[in-house]
Amino acid sequence: MADPLADGRQSETAFAVARGVRRLLRSRGFATVTELSLIDGRRADVVALNGDGALWIVEIKSSIADYRADRKWRDYVANCDRLYFAIPHEMPAEIMPVDAGLIVADRYGAEILREPEPRAMAPATRRAMLLRFALAAADRLHRLIDPGDVG
Repeated sequence: MADPLADGRQSETAFAVARGVRRLLRSRGFATVTELSLIDGRRADVVALNGDGALWIVEIKSSIADYRADRKWRDYVANCDRLYFAIPHEMPAEIMPVDAGLIVADRYGAEILREPEPRAMAPATRRAMLLRFALAAADRLHRLIDPGDVG
């Protein structure tokens, strides 16, 4: 049976990794939004926000081919305090960049294997990201309650 929250943009593996990552982040006090549009128009797989205002981006790579085909991840650094990659257990961790954090996940949970160096975001970028996060979260909640509203 298909998961009702799957949006069809990611593979089954990527969706499972995202679920595990989101469970881990929630247990650490973060709220998360998936597929969040960034200031430059790119989309981050998972953006996490905690009560202190820390913003993390988690870029999910479901296979070696997925990782090798995607070089846009360096552009995410300016939009977060910490950048992580999340991969399934089957994927070799040693191919992932050492200048980003690393999470291994499945649909049931995740574990942080490596922490990245925290970076300071520009205040204007932080404000823009917080607004994007809040608006996306509120809009998604509204659509759950009233899916027929096209407003």
